[in-house]
Amino acid sequence: MSELANQITEDMKTAMRAKDTITLGTVRMLKSAIKNQAIEKGGADAELDDVEVTAVIRKEVKKRQDSIEQYTKANRPELVEQEENEIEALNKYLPEPLSEEEISKLIDEAVAEVGATSRKEMGQVMGILAKTTGGRVDGKTLSQAVMAKLS
Repeated sequence: MSELANQITEDMKTAMRAKDTITLGTVRMLKSAIKNQAIEKGGADAELDDVEVTAVIRKEVKKRQDSIEQYTKANRPELVEQEENEIEALNKYLPEPLSEEEISKLIDEAVAEVGATSRKEMGQVMGILAKTTGGRVDGKTLSQAVMAKLS
């Protein structure tokens, strides 16, 4: 089991002891999502590494951000607050995000490596960036920054 997955399990136990229902519910959901992803990857006995676990966490954060948008439109502040609390609990497991300057530098390096001059090469640039950013930037932010550089 990955180090991050072990940390999540320990945090679940701590939340149970502390009777922290928000954290407990969020961590249980996260463990379930990780297990489902592992099963998709390689069957019931498969396990994910830290990079794959981080991707699952990002996906869960994204789901909650989308829910916040919908709840805000529906004028449901109590549900918005719940989703924000869950995002806060999930963000503890994500690596420190890259700054805009660091993102810009990595994009410049990837564009130079590929020799990209137009959006046609965006896929190649994004492939390099996916490896170099190590999950410290969400895909939407990264693709928008790459499009801005290649336009």
